[in-house]
Amino acid sequence: MNSRQETAAAILAEWELIQSQLSPLFRVRDQKNTQEWMEKGINLFLQFLFLTNHETFLSSNEIRFDQFLFKPVNLEERINFINSRPGLYHSYRQLSELMLEQEKQFVKSNIIKKSSRSVT
Repeated sequence: MNSRQETAAAILAEWELIQSQLSPLFRVRDQKNTQEWMEKGINLFLQFLFLTNHETFLSSNEIRFDQFLFKPVNLEERINFINSRPGLYHSYRQLSELMLEQEKQFVKSNIIKKSSRSVT
Protein backbone atom coordinates (compact mmCIF):
# COMPACT_ATOMS: atom_id res chain seq x y z
CA MET A 1 0.00 0.00 0.00
CA ASN A 2 1.42 3.40 -0.95
CA SER A 3 1.34 6.46 1.26
CA ARG A 4 -1.69 7.97 -0.52
CA GLN A 5 -3.66 4.80 0.08
CA GLU A 6 -2.51 4.67 3.70
CA THR A 7 -3.55 8.30 4.19
CA ALA A 8 -6.94 7.59 2.59
CA ALA A 9 -7.41 4.57 4.86
CA ALA A 10 -6.55 6.72 7.90
CA ILE A 11 -9.04 9.40 6.79
CA LEU A 12 -11.79 6.82 6.34
CA ALA A 13 -11.00 5.26 9.73
CA GLU A 14 -11.18 8.68 11.37
CA TRP A 15 -14.48 9.33 9.58
CA GLU A 16 -15.84 6.09 11.09
CA LEU A 17 -14.89 7.43 14.53
CA ILE A 18 -16.56 10.78 13.84
CA GLN A 19 -19.70 9.02 12.61
CA SER A 20 -19.79 6.92 15.77
CA GLN A 21 -19.84 10.18 17.76
CA LEU A 22 -22.31 12.03 15.54
CA SER A 23 -24.92 9.34 15.06
CA PRO A 24 -26.02 9.15 18.73
CA LEU A 25 -25.94 12.94 19.05
CA PHE A 26 -28.33 13.34 16.13
CA ARG A 27 -30.49 10.50 17.44
CA VAL A 28 -31.17 12.50 20.63
CA ARG A 29 -31.28 15.80 18.68
CA ASP A 30 -28.32 17.30 20.54
CA GLN A 31 -27.52 20.03 18.01
CA LYS A 32 -25.26 21.92 20.39
CA ASN A 33 -22.71 19.09 20.68
CA THR A 34 -22.79 18.11 17.02
CA GLN A 35 -21.08 21.33 15.88
CA GLU A 36 -17.53 20.33 16.86
CA TRP A 37 -17.84 16.83 15.37
CA MET A 38 -19.36 18.15 12.16
CA GLU A 39 -16.50 20.64 11.79
CA LYS A 40 -14.03 17.77 12.18
CA GLY A 41 -15.96 15.77 9.59
CA ILE A 42 -16.05 18.65 7.10
CA ASN A 43 -12.32 19.22 7.56
CA LEU A 44 -11.69 15.51 7.04
CA PHE A 45 -13.75 15.50 3.85
CA LEU A 46 -11.74 18.44 2.51
CA GLN A 47 -8.48 16.63 3.31
CA PHE A 48 -9.79 13.61 1.38
CA LEU A 49 -10.84 15.80 -1.56
CA PHE A 50 -7.36 17.33 -1.79
CA LEU A 51 -5.66 13.94 -1.39
CA THR A 52 -7.75 12.45 -4.18
CA ASN A 53 -6.74 15.29 -6.49
CA HIS A 54 -3.02 15.14 -5.59
CA GLU A 55 -3.17 18.57 -3.95
CA THR A 56 -1.87 19.81 -0.60
CA PHE A 57 -4.60 20.77 1.84
CA LEU A 58 -4.16 24.06 3.64
CA SER A 59 -7.25 24.88 5.68
CA SER A 60 -6.45 28.60 5.66
CA ASN A 61 -6.79 28.89 1.88
CA GLU A 62 -9.93 29.85 0.00
CA ILE A 63 -11.04 26.69 -1.78
CA ARG A 64 -12.01 26.82 -5.44
CA PHE A 65 -13.96 23.62 -6.02
CA ASP A 66 -13.83 23.98 -9.80
CA GLN A 67 -10.08 23.23 -9.68
CA PHE A 68 -10.74 19.58 -8.81
CA LEU A 69 -11.11 16.86 -11.40
CA PHE A 70 -12.21 14.15 -8.92
CA LYS A 71 -15.12 15.41 -6.84
CA PRO A 72 -18.75 14.61 -6.07
CA VAL A 73 -21.51 16.16 -8.17
CA ASN A 74 -22.74 19.59 -6.99
CA LEU A 75 -19.95 19.72 -4.43
CA GLU A 76 -19.89 23.46 -3.89
CA GLU A 77 -23.64 23.75 -3.23
CA ARG A 78 -23.62 20.73 -0.95
CA ILE A 79 -20.61 21.81 1.12
CA ASN A 80 -22.04 25.33 1.46
CA PHE A 81 -25.30 23.84 2.75
CA ILE A 82 -23.41 21.70 5.28
CA ASN A 83 -21.25 24.62 6.43
CA SER A 84 -24.25 26.92 6.86
CA ARG A 85 -26.30 24.36 8.86
CA PRO A 86 -23.90 21.91 10.54
CA GLY A 87 -26.36 21.13 13.33
CA LEU A 88 -28.99 19.66 11.03
CA TYR A 89 -29.35 15.92 10.55
CA HIS A 90 -29.71 16.53 6.81
CA SER A 91 -26.23 18.14 6.81
CA TYR A 92 -24.81 15.06 8.50
CA ARG A 93 -26.45 12.79 5.91
CA GLN A 94 -25.13 15.01 3.13
CA LEU A 95 -21.60 14.88 4.56
CA SER A 96 -21.85 11.10 4.85
CA GLU A 97 -22.87 10.87 1.20
CA LEU A 98 -20.02 13.19 0.17
CA MET A 99 -17.52 10.93 1.96
CA LEU A 100 -18.91 7.85 0.16
CA GLU A 101 -18.83 9.59 -3.20
CA GLN A 102 -15.32 10.90 -2.60
CA GLU A 103 -14.14 7.41 -1.73
CA LYS A 104 -15.36 6.29 -5.16
CA GLN A 105 -13.59 9.25 -6.75
CA PHE A 106 -10.38 8.26 -4.95
CA VAL A 107 -10.58 4.75 -6.39
CA LYS A 108 -11.33 6.19 -9.83
CA SER A 109 -8.31 8.52 -9.65
CA ASN A 110 -6.07 5.57 -8.72
CA ILE A 111 -7.36 3.47 -11.62
CA ILE A 112 -6.83 6.30 -14.08
CA LYS A 113 -3.34 6.95 -12.74
CA LYS A 114 -2.40 3.25 -12.98
CA SER A 115 -3.80 2.92 -16.51
CA SER A 116 -1.95 6.02 -17.69
CA ARG A 117 1.32 4.62 -16.30
CA SER A 118 0.84 1.29 -18.04
CA VAL A 119 0.18 2.99 -21.39
CA THR A 120 3.34 5.11 -21.32
